[in-house]
Amino acid sequence: MPFYRFEKMKTHRFNPHLSTAVGPVIEGEFMYFRMIKKRAGTGAELHYHPNELMAFPLRGKVDCIVGKDRRIIEPGTFVHFPPYARHGFKATEDGDLHYLYIKDRTWTMIGAAADEGLPDKAPSAKEVQRAVKEGRYPGRRKEPEKSRAIVDGLGNCYYPMIESLEAPAASGHCERWVEGTNIAFGFVESPPLHVQEAKRAQHEIFLYVIHGGLDARIGREKRRAGAGDVLHVPRGKDYRFVVRKGRPVRYAAVRSTERLEAAIRKHGAADNWRG
Repeated sequence: MPFYRFEKMKTHRFNPHLSTAVGPVIEGEFMYFRMIKKRAGTGAELHYHPNELMAFPLRGKVDCIVGKDRRIIEPGTFVHFPPYARHGFKATEDGDLHYLYIKDRTWTMIGAAADEGLPDKAPSAKEVQRAVKEGRYPGRRKEPEKSRAIVDGLGNCYYPMIESLEAPAASGHCERWVEGTNIAFGFVESPPLHVQEAKRAQHEIFLYVIHGGLDARIGREKRRAGAGDVLHVPRGKDYRFVVRKGRPVRYAAVRSTERLEAAIRKHGAADNWRG
């Protein structure tokens, strides 16, 4: 299915030993695409995982740490978490936090605390849920010497995309992209009637509409997409997006990379659900 609304989907909490994050997830061929909610003053403790993570706040303020770099960020700033980067992501006391959360599927949704080693095999969500239900703490034994978390040398992982999500629209079509190890993130603005299309998508794409609307076609399915709609274009699928008359559109997008696609083809995607 190429069209989604997060509020109509089931909510999950995957890392109860590490994070208060809750939200639905769309599992693509190469990426997980989520909307995360955290209550004011709560969030994720310092942790890491082998897969790359990207986050884009939509509401609320974030007390964020990547490596040693700690900042308070607001909607409009994109944060990149390279594979194995030690990080924490908490809602400030000012209010609840909502943000887009994207991970590649070389590992599951389950991370490890910064002072833990990684398991030999990525645990599934069901394995963790079963451990919680049985009263077993799902975290691993504290062995800081076995941690693979990266703290130094990560570079600047914070990218201001726009001053505010309510800022005036760009005068023309404008794309700002950050390409990481496995995933690329884009912040896009387009004027009315602007068209984007492809007969065959080179990569898997997820798109989240922030403001405005699109007349969207993915394969044979069509939708008048507006704020809050999620569009999923599988790799190889044809698509056409036309900005509706009267108002520009603003959206966040992610796409897989050739490196990620090659890794999934060789090793397969991590199984987040069974186990």
